[in-house]
Amino acid sequence: MKFSIATSAVLAMASTGGVSAMTIPFIGQTVLNYFDMNNYIPQFNIINGDEQSNLFSEVSNYFNEPLSILTKETKKLWQEIVLNSELFQKFKSEPPSNKFAKKQKFEYYVKDAKYPNHGIRAKSPKGLGIDSVQQYSGYFDIEDEDKHLFFWLFESRNDPKTDPFVLWINGGPGCASSLGLFFELGPASISKDVKPVHNPYSWNNNATVIFIDSPVNVGYSYSSNSVTTADASAKDIYAFLELFFKQFPQYSKLDFHISGESYAGHYLPAIAGEILSHPERPFNLSSVLIGNGFADVKTQYEYFQPMACGQGGEPSVLEPSECEAMAAGIPLCANLIDRCYKSQSVWDCLPATIYCNQAELTPYEKTGRNLYDIRKECKGQNLCYEGMDYVDEYLSKPEVLKAVGAEVSGHEACNDEVTQRFILNGDLMKPFYRHIVDVLDSGIPVLLYNGDKDFICNWLGVDAWSNKLEWTGSTGFKKSPLRKWQVGGKHAGNVKSYDNFTVLRVFDAGHMVPYDQPAHALDMFTQWVGGQYTF
Repeated sequence: MKFSIATSAVLAMASTGGVSAMTIPFIGQTVLNYFDMNNYIPQFNIINGDEQSNLFSEVSNYFNEPLSILTKETKKLWQEIVLNSELFQKFKSEPPSNKFAKKQKFEYYVKDAKYPNHGIRAKSPKGLGIDSVQQYSGYFDIEDEDKHLFFWLFESRNDPKTDPFVLWINGGPGCASSLGLFFELGPASISKDVKPVHNPYSWNNNATVIFIDSPVNVGYSYSSNSVTTADASAKDIYAFLELFFKQFPQYSKLDFHISGESYAGHYLPAIAGEILSHPERPFNLSSVLIGNGFADVKTQYEYFQPMACGQGGEPSVLEPSECEAMAAGIPLCANLIDRCYKSQSVWDCLPATIYCNQAELTPYEKTGRNLYDIRKECKGQNLCYEGMDYVDEYLSKPEVLKAVGAEVSGHEACNDEVTQRFILNGDLMKPFYRHIVDVLDSGIPVLLYNGDKDFICNWLGVDAWSNKLEWTGSTGFKKSPLRKWQVGGKHAGNVKSYDNFTVLRVFDAGHMVPYDQPAHALDMFTQWVGGQYTF
């Protein structure tokens, strides 16, 4: 049996990263007393014993979670938080929204004995006017799992033979990396009349950048199956990288960086961890860049209330009573996430998701403000920005689909079904910051950059979890002074760094830093991938 989320309003974890265009439903007015569940009187009908037992068995089978680890206390949490929520509804799976269209012709067909069920089909798109540099687009196929991941590469405008090679991935979970490509940091944006416009601040000015729509069923990627965890997605990305660098060896010796934003705070640590688990590989990882990342949810959920209530640099957008209610919900939210951190089981992670999103996100969502920029109202059909609608329209044009080899009938910026499956599997609440510890301790540089007007992955939360992070250099990092970050003589943000760890607050930028501050973002990016790991 399968289950789905009711998506009745826009409540997101991230754009281009976080929980895309969806809401976590209302679960009752009372703040649950975690330490005294027996005295809590539910605000809704309790499912009877037989039906409840059947539901627990179905959940156990669907998520491959043993009933033996389901404690009496956790059953009560499910009864009071999960089983009667809108989030938890049985459903029949529907085909992916980006339906398969037809097979395209490609110039390159790649196979490798190490991955007999994997392959790459690629071509050089022409005639779109996006950039004059060498491009490759196509699919990474995992044939036995019917997975087809779309990628699009743009070589450096400077010197592709020596400039670094960068992977970009957006978040959601379930949002296409085409949003980063055409809305933030790629060689062109899309105008209101749905035409490409040259971007002088593109990150491929001094780097070759590859964008990949991951996991499957986002953007141009498609599959009859689904991926529901960041760890599973990381395995697909790693297999792609191995095959890609073998087919295109001209890039394999270049400095290689992985970058992304928002839910990429889950994806990128998982990808880095997967890379490090393969000591014999045809490429080397040079650094990790995470923009407004969602990695330590226990800490970050504590900072939604301060950000919404005037402590993040912008005036409060909520009434005092609403701020008080959010503050009252933090202790239980933290306790529920802590249970998830310890077990990493859906039995603990799903109750934390439902309760914490209702208590700490719904008050802000009800204001109608942009989740990704506290200064703005929410506009447009896609993630509160009208410009993203133009990207969808452009990428759904028949001539664009044909030019890049897309094998779907159209483009969808974010796929709610993918989001739902990640949420239901409890992936949202898991502690991916732990992978960052391994990356740092291996000596690989890590940059966390944060637009300070973002609400959903706000700088207060990222600053807090970065200072709590326990790694070999944590003592030195905590003692390091906060310094001014200057771009062109202007105070553009504040930075803190020690050894191979840097945290940067970018002034006057929302969730998508390259969109709001393109020149500053490019300066940051160029310095970082050029080997200057402190600012």
